[in-house]
Order: sequence, then C-alpha cells, then structure tokens
Amino acid sequence: MTGRRLAQLVLHALLAAALVGAQPLGAQRGPANQTVALARVSTVGFTVADLDRSVDFFTRVLGFTMDGETEVAGPAYEELTGVFGVRMRVARVRLGAETLEITQYLAPEGRPMPVDTRSQDRWFQHVAIVVSDVDAAYRRLREHKVRHASTGPQLLPGANPNAGGIRAFYFKDPDGHFLELIWFPPGKGDPRWQRATSAPLFLGIDHTAIVVRDTEASLRFYRDLLGFSVAGQSRNFGTEQAHLNNVEGASLLITGLRLPEGPGVELLEYITPSDGRDYPAAARANDVLHWHTTLVARRPDALALAATMGSPLVSRGVAALLDSALGFRRAVMVRDADGHVVRIIDR
Repeated sequence: MTGRRLAQLVLHALLAAALVGAQPLGAQRGPANQTVALARVSTVGFTVADLDRSVDFFTRVLGFTMDGETEVAGPAYEELTGVFGVRMRVARVRLGAETLEITQYLAPEGRPMPVDTRSQDRWFQHVAIVVSDVDAAYRRLREHKVRHASTGPQLLPGANPNAGGIRAFYFKDPDGHFLELIWFPPGKGDPRWQRATSAPLFLGIDHTAIVVRDTEASLRFYRDLLGFSVAGQSRNFGTEQAHLNNVEGASLLITGLRLPEGPGVELLEYITPSDGRDYPAAARANDVLHWHTTLVARRPDALALAATMGSPLVSRGVAALLDSALGFRRAVMVRDADGHVVRIIDR
C-alpha cells in the first residue's frame, strides 16, 4: 500500500468518525455539532469577462468600495482552480461588512454566461443586496440602464408569514450574473438591517442563494457535512413570487442556512416548474457562470476532511499557496450535489 493511499484511508476514517452520532435529517444543527469545522462565510465570488468593467459597476452603481486587487499565477493556483495555465486578476469589493471577490481569468479565458440562463436553472446563484429604500434603489438601477431579471420590484404577500412584507427585485450585472435588491420590514431579516439611522441606500449582503434539485440532499451537504444551521424555511408562490423570479407558475421551497458569522446561504428548490436544467458537467472555474462561496475553517484538518468527503472536487487537492495574496494560504474547492462550488480556506 502506498503512503498516499494510506493517507486517503486515514482521512476517510476520520470523516466517518466525525459523522458518527449525526442528527436525523430534519434536525437543526448548530456550531457545536459541526463536522467540517467552519467559522464563517467569508466572501462570495464569481468569474467575470472584464474585471475593470465589473469593478466599475459594483462601485459606481451599487455603492461598493474597492478593497484591494491582485494578480496571481503558478502551479498552486492551477491546483486550486483545477485550470491549467491559469493567470487571474482578483478584486475584492466591500459593502458594509460583506465582501465580494471578482475574478477575471487572463488565461485561459472561459466561456461566457449562457444567454438563455433562467432563474430555475441549477447553475443559478445570486447575492441579495440589502437596501434602505427599494424604490430609490430601483430608480438608480434604471438611471444606469441595468438589465432586469424581475419585471419590477415585488412586495411579497402577507399570506406568507415568513416572507410577507419583504420587497425584492432581481437584476443582472454586465456579465449576466443575477443579483437581488431586498428590503426587510420591521421584524423580518437580521436585526442589523433595521438599526441604521441615516442609512446609505445600499447596506450590505444578506445572503447568497442557489437553486437546488432536492432540499433534503442539499441539507445533507450543507448542514450535516459542513455544519450550517437551518435558520428558517418558507414556501413561496403566487403572482408576486412568479414575477420576482420571472418564472411563470413559480412555487419554491426556500431554506435559509447560517454559519456563526457572515452572509447566509439560501436553498431555492423549485416545486414548479420542474424544468430547471442541470449545472453543465463541463463547467470550469474560468467560465463566467462560475460562483464560489468561501468558508473559513476553524481546524487545520477541516480542509483534508472536505477533500475526502465524497463531493466532486474542483481543485486537484488541498492547494498550499506560497503567499497569502488572496487572503489565505491553504484552500480546497468542492461541489455540492447540484454543482455549486464552495471554497474552504485556512488562513
């Protein structure tokens, strides 16, 4: 038996031991029960065709501030991204306490966003940008000729006790990534969105949302393996939800997940319609449809466990970087059951 094979068997055994005594699927798990020990959601990132254009959009239109830019290349980044011959420009833009990581692959260039992407397709992901006044924010988007995804801002009805009174609007960035404006009424959402006085128009990022085929299967990954807690669940339907997603007859099961810190992750399961397309099997990190949610490990062994827990790898293994140009020194990227990517990092 080779040393490499022995190490893999040991890691699998560690993971199996960590899963012993896991709670039933319907139970909520808190930080004390984490399997892959994670501290927080750090950033949400995506690939773009033109970094300068994207940074200008987020800073000039949406009120983000520049938080640094770097350029990286070399074998460690090939291992991390699973892309040979990679050279990347990476920018971080901040809104409130949250940060987006925007990446342009100078080499090799990937494929553009599929022009027929729909809200129910399972490569769909967005970030929800909290605003203090959704009508004023919508006017600002119109002034800058931002592309619609929703027909217009929607007021979710009071018949839905968990989402009633929330106002929201989907739109697109220059590459076709979906984004959301969201406004929470008193008593809804994180209390910090209600505390600001003389608040700016754009406040921060509440969550990133991903479309999934099966909520139960996704919970086995995000809750039972990664240690997220279930923060809430609702069934959203009706004309307002359909016009928000711009999907006729849309009925969704929405499950909110949280780590101890950082934005949430929201699972969107379309009950109807059921014609959402699968994440493209050939998609790579340099394709513009690529998103990744970065999670910070609490223990050194978390990355090794993540790399051997049975989920498809984007990375070729746990990548050890020679510097911390991206803000971390070790990382691994894995896919969930639907193809969405999480990047687990150790600073």
